[in-house]
Amino acid sequence: MTGAEPEKQDPTIEILRGSATEEELAALIAVVSDAYAQEEAAAVAADRRVSAWQQTRRPMRSTMRRDIPWGRFSG
Repeated sequence: MTGAEPEKQDPTIEILRGSATEEELAALIAVVSDAYAQEEAAAVAADRRVSAWQQTRRPMRSTMRRDIPWGRFSG
């Protein structure tokens, strides 16, 4: 891996205090999973903005033709 894309890790839930029942944990996982899925679906990259400089600049000049002599005449 070149580091261009981070490794995908599974989310974890850790109960620090108290004791949750299986139903409470299932409800928590369902709510958090749904919120995460909605946030992931709504996340889009911002459109790349084109600056005024990029809009008005001329395109690159084509390469010079060496087969045509200077001034279009030979001799």
